[in-house]
Amino acid sequence: MFHRRVVERLNEVKGGALRRAVFAFGALCVLLSSGVGALAQTHGNGATPHRGGGEASLVLPDLTQASFLGLDGRTILLIGLLVCFLGMMFGLAIYMQLKNLPVHRAMREISELIYETCKTYLVTQGKFLLILEGFIAVIIVLYFGFLLGFEASRVLIILLFSLIGIAGSYGVAWFGIRVNTFANSRTAFASLEGKPFPVYSIPLKAGMSIGMLLISVELLIMLFILLFVPGEYAGPCFIGFAIGESLGAAALRIAGGIFTKIADIGSDLMKIVFGIKEDDARNPGVIADCTGDNAGDSIGPTADGFETYGVTGVALITFILLGVPNPTVQVQLLVWIFMMRIMMVVASALSYFINEAIARARYGNVAEMNFEQPLTNLVWLTSIISIALTYVVSYLIIPDLGGDTTLWWKLAAIISCGTLAGAIIPELVKVFTSTESRHVKEVVTSSQEGGASLNILSGFVAGNFSAYWLGIGIVALMTVAYYFSSMGLSALMVAAPVFAFGLVAFGFLGMGPVTIAVDSYGPVTDNAQSVYELSLIEQVPNVEEEIKRDFGRTVHFERAKHLLEANDGAGNTFKATAKPVLIGTAVVGATTMTFSIIMALTAGLTTNTQNLSLLHAPFVLGLITGGAMIYWFTGASTQAVTTGAYRAVEFIKRNIRLEGVEKASVADSKRVVEICTRYAQRGMFNIFLAIFFGTLAFAFVEPYFFIGYLISIAVFGLYQAIFMANAGGAWDNAKKIVEVELKQKGTELHAATVVGDTVGDPFKDTSSVAMNPVIKFTTLFGLLAVELAVKLTSDYGASASHFLAAAFLAVSLVFVWRSFYAMRIGLEKLETQAASPATGD
Repeated sequence: MFHRRVVERLNEVKGGALRRAVFAFGALCVLLSSGVGALAQTHGNGATPHRGGGEASLVLPDLTQASFLGLDGRTILLIGLLVCFLGMMFGLAIYMQLKNLPVHRAMREISELIYETCKTYLVTQGKFLLILEGFIAVIIVLYFGFLLGFEASRVLIILLFSLIGIAGSYGVAWFGIRVNTFANSRTAFASLEGKPFPVYSIPLKAGMSIGMLLISVELLIMLFILLFVPGEYAGPCFIGFAIGESLGAAALRIAGGIFTKIADIGSDLMKIVFGIKEDDARNPGVIADCTGDNAGDSIGPTADGFETYGVTGVALITFILLGVPNPTVQVQLLVWIFMMRIMMVVASALSYFINEAIARARYGNVAEMNFEQPLTNLVWLTSIISIALTYVVSYLIIPDLGGDTTLWWKLAAIISCGTLAGAIIPELVKVFTSTESRHVKEVVTSSQEGGASLNILSGFVAGNFSAYWLGIGIVALMTVAYYFSSMGLSALMVAAPVFAFGLVAFGFLGMGPVTIAVDSYGPVTDNAQSVYELSLIEQVPNVEEEIKRDFGRTVHFERAKHLLEANDGAGNTFKATAKPVLIGTAVVGATTMTFSIIMALTAGLTTNTQNLSLLHAPFVLGLITGGAMIYWFTGASTQAVTTGAYRAVEFIKRNIRLEGVEKASVADSKRVVEICTRYAQRGMFNIFLAIFFGTLAFAFVEPYFFIGYLISIAVFGLYQAIFMANAGGAWDNAKKIVEVELKQKGTELHAATVVGDTVGDPFKDTSSVAMNPVIKFTTLFGLLAVELAVKLTSDYGASASHFLAAAFLAVSLVFVWRSFYAMRIGLEKLETQAASPATGD
């Protein structure tokens, strides 16, 4: 019933906008298909059809033509399937362990309620994703089916694998919330004994379950394409899969980020308005906040990690097939990069077991522990083991690459730059976001005298400084990779530095399961604190005797609350550390993907390379335009949060009951969830369509304009995202210091840090984190768009392309306009009753 009401209300809200979007898109498709029809007639009159299609036309070499350790390439990769299977079993085994951990019924009921609201949200998102896939499908069919004359089977393969990509992102996101909603109540219950180790161990175990299954499923799908799909069809499979998972990740990241921050702000502001405690059960916004912790901090990052891992791999495969002329070397490099991924799954599992044994021995029976320390140890241990195994496996797999017996260690060094970044970047992030950070303590100190004003300014300082240091760190590691790429790699391929940069992005994800695990740690710790409060466990009659009788545990309520709050600070820190890693892969990986477009436009870097210059005006204009798009996106995503939070606050203030009740009504809680879902969908709808049509428009303006645009959104997006993510992290943990260390809840200082935290909420969990999938979706979809534009320009002239560019830009600008003017706080009045129809578009 609840799910049906949410969907009905969403349909009321978005129906008008969706009909207009479909109508506009349909009209433009008529224009485009008329040109396609004319091209088909031209081909029928004897002209040779264009058989381009870029990545979709790439043919994989025969994997059996190279030998590795006495086995051919196909056989050795088949062994990798076994590792993927074991990785999946690892994830599922931990899932079952978490499910079977002891938990009190009061806490289990709350976690199941959170899961049910998460399910409703995900079902609604799934239906919306299929609508967005329809826009992509039209372009795929028009371009590959009609314009390039691909046979129907190949077009269907691209469409099928785009759906598989969406299903992969969607499926691992669903698994993530199920695991986390088991872990949240079990963590809350484990805290009752008053010992810190279980409070640390359970969230990390949940994160490793998600990380291992996510990476194993991703790797399994890509190995399946590589091993079992005929070589001439593998290109379409990879490009379709990459586009699909990018679409899924972008939509789930954007909508999840908007949802979670609407709920978080709506819930947090009640602490100031009514002077109530955090996660007060009487606040109807708390359930929505818990759902948002999963929608934004679990669903979004999980889908994002799945997409990042896959797209980076597709980019490297594409480069190898385009930039390496020797088929034997192609096979050697393809097998090598997949063996690197298989090895890194093993390294992550091994590191987890070693670190867990050390942590249990050190912290198993202590009364106090630094929750961040074992997480930090895990990251560094995984990095060290991964780097060591990178050299060992590289030596075994490619001791002689293209006749050069030294390239194995040079390639290992390049990829190790990225693996090292996976450990160094979190350390740099902690300098600006940890509860131990001087920058975060500066935020608290400035708040003590300057209130919310200086709190916000100090957070800006932390964010800006972090962008400098992380940027310099990434550049330094890429410079080292560039140095090694100049040591003989150019003899095997064109643009060796580009390949090196792609390997750095690949190495960023070398610790994939662990990176996902420490990121997923945060939503569990956040939810655990909420589950404890919402369960009203302290008010259950004879609960201490019941727990002693049924579970054999002695209860320590105050101690439990302290541990959960302290662990939430560690969760905040490590949520922050994973964000720049994923953002960094978007930028470095986009370099490799953009190279594919450059190769096609310049006939393998033999013609028109002068257009990749500041002397070519369209290229410069593209650089400037990309920056504009990033700042619009920042504003649009924040506006959706602002408007939705206003509506949520308005509803909560009107309906909260603080006298005579222990809990908010389920109906009021669900109503807040509806408000969050509605504005998340509306914001995502406007943003996605503006990006979709904008990508088409800029690709049709001029190809080198579009290359400048792609480079620009990557660079602007990198620094904007790092600044916003770390400023938000600093504000968040400044509040945590006031609550946990200073114990000044309810004071003016606390109110000032709450204001800073609400400013940082859309910074760190909406705008910044969504830039990663948005950049990669734009680049991947841009591969199709620019090829389509080049073909139409070749056959009809620049005027036809410019006409379509203007038409697509007009539609994009409609949704850019709507992202503010149709989302303004004063535009519509909130319904006075839940049953009344929504107003506006």
